[in-house]
Amino acid sequence: MFRRSRKKRGIREAGWGRSIICGIVGLIYFFPVLWIISTAFKTRQVALATPPSFLFTPTLDNFVRVFYRLTSDGEQMSTGMSLFFFNSIFIAGGGVLLAVVIGTSAAYGFSRYPLKGNNTYLFVILTTRMLPPIVVIVPIFLMFRITGLSGSYIGIILLYAMFNLAFSVWMMKSFFDELSTDVEDAARLEGAGEWKVFFKICVPQLKAGLAATSVFAIILTWNEFLFALLLTGNDTRTVPVAMARSMGGQLGVDWGLLAAIITLFLIPVFVVTYLLQNHLLRGVTFGTVKK
Repeated sequence: MFRRSRKKRGIREAGWGRSIICGIVGLIYFFPVLWIISTAFKTRQVALATPPSFLFTPTLDNFVRVFYRLTSDGEQMSTGMSLFFFNSIFIAGGGVLLAVVIGTSAAYGFSRYPLKGNNTYLFVILTTRMLPPIVVIVPIFLMFRITGLSGSYIGIILLYAMFNLAFSVWMMKSFFDELSTDVEDAARLEGAGEWKVFFKICVPQLKAGLAATSVFAIILTWNEFLFALLLTGNDTRTVPVAMARSMGGQLGVDWGLLAAIITLFLIPVFVVTYLLQNHLLRGVTFGTVKK
């Protein structure tokens, strides 16, 4: 009831004209996603129909074929996609968790104990994210081959953590800079150590920042393709790589199957974003909107 009245009040304050325009713009931007989701429920003939068919009988065959395919003997055979989805979740989750933990600790140090040339150090950290992946893939590929990390979970997780670390440090430092140090100083006068100040006072106030940083890092890692293509193996392959390998065929691209994979691939990101939406909104506006 309260949520419904709040929506009505928001529309009344913005005006029906602006609300309708925003709704139309949002629909235009979201239409490709809706089209992909609808294609996942179409047969091959309906998906390739010209002109496009908006009214059709939905089917779940594409989602079944994501995980199983029929052999020449008529038996169902696993496609291995369940393992690839697990790999994407495990690798993205591990890389982001490691980057956020290390980045938050480093950001606390840069914010509360700035060194001489603090901005220079931050800029150097940021430069690790400036070069496109295609530029650094050759030395990284050679390092993975020499160290034996190629095709391993540890290698790709550490790599994703490294590339998300600069983003995590910069974003979390901006949140630490916005916090008042009065409570921290009072805790230190009471005898609290730095770790207690960090975990008991600072971190609880940064739930929004942690959520925003984690969501953006997850999206960057979840969609990454080049490193996953060249540095993962058959047992550690992620969904984007498997998706690219499933596009070819003698009969051309199976758009229904590809749309089903994409639809399933979007679900975890939508779920995480939905669960953290309140913290995410506060996180992206931290420092600009007062509570």
